[in-house]
Amino acid sequence: MSKLWGGRFTKETNKLVEKFTASIEFDQKLALEDIEGSLAHVEMLGSCGIISKEDAEKIKSGLKSIRKKIVAGEVEFSVADEDIHMNIERLLIEEIGPVGGKLHTGRSRNDQVATDMHLYLHKQTKEMIELLEAVQGGIIQQAKSNIETIMPGYTHLQRAQPISFAHHLLAYFWMFERDKERLQDSLKRINWSPLGSGALAGTTFPIDRNLTARLLGFDTVYPNSLDAVSDRDFILEFLSIASIIMTHISRLSEELVLWSSQEFDFIELDDSFCTGSSIMPQKKNPDVPELLRGKTGRVYGNLIGLLTVLKGLPLAYNKDLQEDKEGMFDTVETLTGSLKLLAPMIETMTVKKEKMYQAVSQDYSNATDLADYLVNKGLPFRQAHEIIGKIVLYAIENNKYLLDLTFEEYKQFSDLFEIDIYTVLMPKQVVEARNSYGGTAFSQVKLQLELAEQKLNLY
Repeated sequence: MSKLWGGRFTKETNKLVEKFTASIEFDQKLALEDIEGSLAHVEMLGSCGIISKEDAEKIKSGLKSIRKKIVAGEVEFSVADEDIHMNIERLLIEEIGPVGGKLHTGRSRNDQVATDMHLYLHKQTKEMIELLEAVQGGIIQQAKSNIETIMPGYTHLQRAQPISFAHHLLAYFWMFERDKERLQDSLKRINWSPLGSGALAGTTFPIDRNLTARLLGFDTVYPNSLDAVSDRDFILEFLSIASIIMTHISRLSEELVLWSSQEFDFIELDDSFCTGSSIMPQKKNPDVPELLRGKTGRVYGNLIGLLTVLKGLPLAYNKDLQEDKEGMFDTVETLTGSLKLLAPMIETMTVKKEKMYQAVSQDYSNATDLADYLVNKGLPFRQAHEIIGKIVLYAIENNKYLLDLTFEEYKQFSDLFEIDIYTVLMPKQVVEARNSYGGTAFSQVKLQLELAEQKLNLY
């Protein structure tokens, strides 16, 4: 059979052009969404009297039959029919005869493909939200077991102050919470219906766009047909949010890689999330977090790619917009796979509490508390800061930590020191002293956990 659009042409399409311009190899992922949109469209055509009720029912029956075959894997799509829309229309005509050609009344592939992508991204965004909540659940599970696990907190990757390990983990809970909120908010813009906008200017048929929007679960319709068929902002927004999520995944992955190294030795990842070396039998490589870190780049690339495609396009539809799909599909696949791995990896990792405590017992991260001690005795902070800096230098030169210095040594630097400084310097006391809202004190971490559980409706 000739091309469904071939009436105006006198030559067959060059085979290289046919292959180069075809999108069926990737847009077949939209097959079920395409049928969903077509079912709503034909329902509207019948309701508005644009086609007969009998023809509408016949077309719906044919579409449902094709859907069953697609789900069962019984359909082979053809490059000759270019894209998913023409493939399904061809299958429909083969299934029910020439009446299948009435399906395309009052619409264009331009508004059809836009509708498919809105439907697809709505479904995928809802799934992303659920996957993020699974990751948050894994974080909460580990945090609840490690409220009083003390680890070094870092700035500039230098030990700064002791903190609760649960507090550190929960920082990622709130990052993912913001990611989830961004996805939820994006649904407001994904849930616009372009169907019925035609190629660019609407249609001469008396269609009911609000009816198709309701049938498909959209909240509203695009008020401008040009905008409807050329808008890809909703995909850009998804790719942008996905890039932020992958940034957070990558940062957490980097910490997991560091913490599981021999140099840190704070955690051990479960064997099921690691691999070995082909030459060094002792190795246990954190390949999963490394790959999560690495895959962030491809998601960034997909965002930049679509931004570049869109930046110079005039209204309305241009063939360039065919390049909007592969990056979207790849990002969905990459992000879905990453989140599915991240949750169980966090849940199953072993936390080496003793190693963490040993680290905070052999550093100078309690120095700030020594300065605060002098401030509470009435000394201006800048003077206190200078005195403690000198004490730290003295301790380093004498191969001691602050808890190792004698009371007489402290007295050499200030008469304000009392014997209670040794209590102030204990790692647990250092953590507990930070009892401001959002701080690392155990009581504050417990409050934070309660809030986190409320966010996930775990109560």
